Amino acid sequence: MKIKHLLLFVSAFATISVSAQTKKKEAAASPGPAMATATTANSLPHPKLVIGIVVDQMRWDYLYRFYDRYQDNGFKRLLNEGYSCDNTQVDYIPTFTGPGHTCIYTGSVPAIHGIAGNDFIIQATGKSMYCTEDTTVKTVGSNSTAGQMSPRNLLTTTVTDELKLATNFRSKVIGIALKDRGGILPAGHTANAAYWFDDKSANWISSTYYMQDLPDWVKTFNSQGLVEAYLKQDWNTLYPVDTYVQTLPDANKYEGKFKGMDSPTFPIKTSALYKSYGPALIRATPYGNTLTLDMAVAAINGEQLGQHDVTDFLAVSFSSTDYIGHQFGINAVEIEDTYLRLDRDMATFFTFLDAKLGKGNYTVFLTADHGAAHNTAFLSDHGIPANVWDDGAAKDSLNKFLARKYKVENLVISLANYQVNFNYRDMKYAQLDEDAVKKDCIEYMQKQPGVAFAVDMKKAETAAIPEELRTRIVNGYSPIHSGAIQIILLPGWFTGHGSGDSGPTGTTHGTWNPYDTHIPLVFMGWGIQHGHSNRETHMTDIAPTVAALLHIQAPNGSIGKPIVEVLK
Repeated sequence: MKIKHLLLFVSAFATISVSAQTKKKEAAASPGPAMATATTANSLPHPKLVIGIVVDQMRWDYLYRFYDRYQDNGFKRLLNEGYSCDNTQVDYIPTFTGPGHTCIYTGSVPAIHGIAGNDFIIQATGKSMYCTEDTTVKTVGSNSTAGQMSPRNLLTTTVTDELKLATNFRSKVIGIALKDRGGILPAGHTANAAYWFDDKSANWISSTYYMQDLPDWVKTFNSQGLVEAYLKQDWNTLYPVDTYVQTLPDANKYEGKFKGMDSPTFPIKTSALYKSYGPALIRATPYGNTLTLDMAVAAINGEQLGQHDVTDFLAVSFSSTDYIGHQFGINAVEIEDTYLRLDRDMATFFTFLDAKLGKGNYTVFLTADHGAAHNTAFLSDHGIPANVWDDGAAKDSLNKFLARKYKVENLVISLANYQVNFNYRDMKYAQLDEDAVKKDCIEYMQKQPGVAFAVDMKKAETAAIPEELRTRIVNGYSPIHSGAIQIILLPGWFTGHGSGDSGPTGTTHGTWNPYDTHIPLVFMGWGIQHGHSNRETHMTDIAPTVAALLHIQAPNGSIGKPIVEVLK
């Protein structure tokens, strides 16, 4: 169902009893948090539903950069009614989607939970592994292979797992995201379901890890053809384009354009682009976020989330912000318009939740898996040091150096995740000393342009680098899934974004710098205080804070601590 029609839907389906309203008023008049829940007088108070929202690639400053144009019931409501932890930091490197979503829901780091990147190298075999890859399961809802996914590579529990355990599996847990990893990893091992988007069929799909067939409500949702309907509307700015003063003028050289368009300018004719891109196009438009919220509303109604004797949990991740950020960069009109549209969609979603569950009866938290850097060419043009690190060329150069010394070709498999991953099979066959090879690699890499430090992962605690970097390297090092050497680039340097005729376009993330590791974190609703704090908090603190709110055990790999100021 289209999100603009939610209120009509609510009027038909949301039932809020007179007795529930009476309980809500009585609770509001008493000390402490509102206790208007579907509980008996002797039961432990709890929210009806927890909604975890992750905005993929949302920098912390987006909360305030576009604040003046946000609606009262979207981001502003979160800030004005909830509690904002304004100095929340990612605890590890590298900063990517898979590890970020995992850390948020486990309170743990790659060294413990094992999700060391979106993709990583299994060190024992040299095989590349996608973070949610699982060839033992099959796709449900499509004929594609996009459903061969599960949380089996995750080594710890999530706060959603702990909720299931604490309620003897009576709580319902659902994960939803366009990206499979954004839906699967937050939902945990014991979820009722996780759903993600299939580019081939334009369906929301799942895997046989969770079910053998899609529920009827998902089939009904898929049958509406919303993807094509949204894209036929084209993408233009909500407001006159010359009023977008917080971003660069449209059609600047730092933006990447869609194939088939002459320039990256509005209006973006998604109706015409659909012919060549197909359903996957929706990922790189704000309509992908709208579709995700449509699916979230359908899940709340279809699964009757928040209508049980125990707390339910809905984990929602907005993936389109990441695709748009990568293509256009953080200073594009497209990114500003995307956040203004997301703000409007969330305002409608909160209104729906108020009517469906009762205001004050649910808890929301909003955060991000990582941030994003300024475009390197943009920084250079303004006199700020920055550049692109070519990891492919760096790997080739390093392998040539090693081959000259050790007479073995291709000792380095990959520099993915800013890490040196070795070919241990050939190293062992040639009877090479791993420590000697690492030492030579470190000395060579530290002489290369853009490299600040190259650090032996096993000796990071004694490396002559700032303490903050040591901690993040140690936290990010999974012995089974991480490379042997961590490469730290100079500020403003990174790899992995596109290149246009005038230089690099768009942006990316993955480093230790504040633009990647400073994330938003706002709680709102049942059991939450109003206020904000600038003391340092951490991504690992989110799961234990939610666990404290719900009076359940923290995840079994959690190293975070509850943010006590947040809780009533």
